[in-house]
Amino acid sequence: MKKGLLIILSGPSGVGKGTIRRYIMDNFDIQLSYSISMTTRPRREKEVEGVDYYFVSNEEFDRNIKENNFLEWEEFVGNRYGTPKDKVEELRNQGKNVFLEIEVNGATEVMNKVKDNRVISFFLMPPNIQALEQRIRRRKTESEAVIQARLNKGKSEMTKANQYDHVILNDDVARASREIVDLINRKLKS
Repeated sequence: MKKGLLIILSGPSGVGKGTIRRYIMDNFDIQLSYSISMTTRPRREKEVEGVDYYFVSNEEFDRNIKENNFLEWEEFVGNRYGTPKDKVEELRNQGKNVFLEIEVNGATEVMNKVKDNRVISFFLMPPNIQALEQRIRRRKTESEAVIQARLNKGKSEMTKANQYDHVILNDDVARASREIVDLINRKLKS
């Protein structure tokens, strides 16, 4: 059985990673398994446990670090996020294509750790920094200090786009999603 593809979608906070992921998984007939990350961040109003994230305590997160069970993990604005290695590898070894939606530092760590040829990475780029700020503010879930931290980090992250296989402009969700799906399908055929 051929090992499943590892698909990495990354970009700055607020660029629309979750929107693109949901659009792809709801509107295209490609077999993808979504990798659910763990976080110590509190659940937002519309988020669902075990669907958007595994919301865990700091103690449980620490146990996973100690057991070396993260492909990557990171702390940002007082919360930690990580990709459970055991779940990703189990799916890929079953021949399933695993979709990772992660922040830039985490994506870099995964790309450095996973060295097989069954990986494809996408950097999702906002049309401009003003559009990114509008998207973050529309959430109405963060303080001004957190918004500014996310924007400053986003500006820095955009300089790393060239480290990815593909840079995708998110100026239109449907168009950007089609572009990503076309590139995934090409990779699956190679």
